[in-house]
Amino acid sequence: MADDVRELLLSTTADADPSTPLSAPDLRLLIDRLRLRSDRLHASALSFASSNREPLVSALLRAAASAASSASLQSSLESALSPLSSSPDLSDLRSLSDRLLAARRELRERQEHLAAASSVASLSARLRAARASANPLAAAAAAAELKPLLLDPEGSGSGGDEPIVFGLLRDEWEQLVDELQVGLAKNVEECVEFAPEGGKVVVSAAPRGSSSGACGVELRVALQALEIIDSLDYGMAKTADLMIKHVLIPAISNISVTVSVEVLEQGGPTAPASVLSIVPSEELQGCKDGSVLYSRIIDVIKFVHKFICLENITWMQSFAKLTWSRISDLIITHFLSKAVPIEASKLIEFQDVIRSTTEFENTLKNMMFISPDRMDGKLTQFVENVEVHFAVRKRNEILTKAREIIVQYDYDNPLASDDRGDSVVDLLFQPEKCFVSKSALQLMRLVHGALKDACLSSTRVAKEFCHAARDALLLYKAIVPVQLEKQLGSISQVAAIIHNDFYHLSQETLGLAFEYRADFPSGLQKLVVFVDLAPIFSQMADSVLRRQIQLVAVNLSEAIDGADGFQNTHQSQHYESAKFSIEQVVFILEKIHIMWESILPRSIYRRSMCHVLGPVFSRITKDMLMIDDMAAEETLQLQGLIHLALENLSSLFLSLVENDGDGKFLDHDTWIQLDESVPSLKKFRKLAELLDMSLKSITAAWESGELVNCGFTSSEVRNFVKAIFADSPLRKECLGWISRTPA
Repeated sequence: MADDVRELLLSTTADADPSTPLSAPDLRLLIDRLRLRSDRLHASALSFASSNREPLVSALLRAAASAASSASLQSSLESALSPLSSSPDLSDLRSLSDRLLAARRELRERQEHLAAASSVASLSARLRAARASANPLAAAAAAAELKPLLLDPEGSGSGGDEPIVFGLLRDEWEQLVDELQVGLAKNVEECVEFAPEGGKVVVSAAPRGSSSGACGVELRVALQALEIIDSLDYGMAKTADLMIKHVLIPAISNISVTVSVEVLEQGGPTAPASVLSIVPSEELQGCKDGSVLYSRIIDVIKFVHKFICLENITWMQSFAKLTWSRISDLIITHFLSKAVPIEASKLIEFQDVIRSTTEFENTLKNMMFISPDRMDGKLTQFVENVEVHFAVRKRNEILTKAREIIVQYDYDNPLASDDRGDSVVDLLFQPEKCFVSKSALQLMRLVHGALKDACLSSTRVAKEFCHAARDALLLYKAIVPVQLEKQLGSISQVAAIIHNDFYHLSQETLGLAFEYRADFPSGLQKLVVFVDLAPIFSQMADSVLRRQIQLVAVNLSEAIDGADGFQNTHQSQHYESAKFSIEQVVFILEKIHIMWESILPRSIYRRSMCHVLGPVFSRITKDMLMIDDMAAEETLQLQGLIHLALENLSSLFLSLVENDGDGKFLDHDTWIQLDESVPSLKKFRKLAELLDMSLKSITAAWESGELVNCGFTSSEVRNFVKAIFADSPLRKECLGWISRTPA
């Protein structure tokens, strides 16, 4: 309404300021407009009421009735409460009401306790009746009925707030079930008897004289009772184990046996008995496709189905669950694994085994002995993967043979055989030859054979062959260093041969992929790698040789130490010590010369000998130059020792250079080659000349740069001059020239 008045005001003063006061004419106009608006609203309300008269009347009547009812309820409530509000004993009434509620609560609790006590009494009575029952079926049925009452749906006890008596009843029920299980299982064992010597089982419809005081009921009744209490697997477990041990193992592992079934006392006054025997046969009952073996197993299973499980599918499936896994393992161990072909060409013949094995499992599925899905098809899965089994078998054979080659080879006498020339091989990526052990040669032949077979096989088989080849090579790396640790830890020819073996294997592995990759199955060409093995074997070869060089260096250093710095060689005792030291050095060097030259590749032999010779000549030269005073006789003695070493090492020197023709002597060109290969040798030989040169000649040799080219330093030459020549003006002058002349 306020908005409407505001609109009327604005319409009357459209051109004026809204904040200005209204004039008398404007107010009268506004009053008229309001009255006109009120008349229209009144007319509209009357029109709505007249058109909706009935609904409005009904709504008004209902409202009046509701108001009257509310008033009546209010009056009744006030009447009911007025005595309480006016009574002086209100607290007594409230106390009485509380006692009444407590009494009702106590009554309800006692009723619940009575019901629980009745339940406990009923359960206890039923448990006593079940335990006292002579009929195992009745006892088993009672135990089964009590199970949901005493156990929760998950099979465990009830919550922690239950009465203790329920826990005691549950324990009593579990004891009853245990007693039934043990007694019924014993009953089954007495019905199914096995001969102590094995190969024979006798099944009776009822125990033939219970020895344990157990139930002593028929086999059928015992199995039914076990099924009722969900203990069928427990009751048949021992029977299944004994059937495997005494019947199925002999039937599967022996090929010259037959299965015999005989029914005794059929229809007689006593319970009938059935006998199954595994009887030896003079004729071999084996067959390449396994059909005879499978027939024997089916006969055993049929006997179990008919006489032990009494053609009950549930009982048969329980027996199968307890035995099938072991039966299939026995078949695989004693037949299928041995039937896997040795050669790839005979894989086609294995199809008969696949066919008979499939038929065998289908027969068991029809008998409901195994499930129809592939979960129990262990034998079928094995034969379908025969290629993999064949490959795994070949892989194991290759690795076994590789290990025999490596372990059984006589490394202590590698050169003893007459066919030594067969062990000298051409290096694949070097224009050289080297001697390798028969072990390495046979190992590589085995690897090449495996890779050739891989080229002719399917992808799965080829993959196993390639893995076998890699593993065979890695076996050498794993076994030989450990097996020959003693030889590798000393200076030996065996160590040089092992170096060559590793070096040869590193060269061969580099070429394997190039040689065979194009012939591998297409799915394998990019997956097979051998080149990664090459650095491994190369490092092993370097490690073996480096260790030998270090051992030689230690021995040579010890021999040189015996010379005591070559001091006072003009004295007989010191000279003999120095001479013996030189002879020891020569002996060690000649030993490794003879040992290495015929074994190591030419380039490696030269490089290794140069590594050994360099420190030897450098050490001897250094020791002689450090002598601070030499007598004339002493210089001759030292010169003789140098010549002794050079003369005795002539054959070694010749082995380090390239000789054209048949020349077997050290000429000028030979010495030049040696000086380039072993720089310290040049200095060693020049020292022998210096020991016999005059002071002026030494000075001239220094000024010409000849001594510098041989490796001498200015201080070494000056100290040498001071040691040999006595103090004189000429020596001072020469020393000055040597000091002033740049190196």
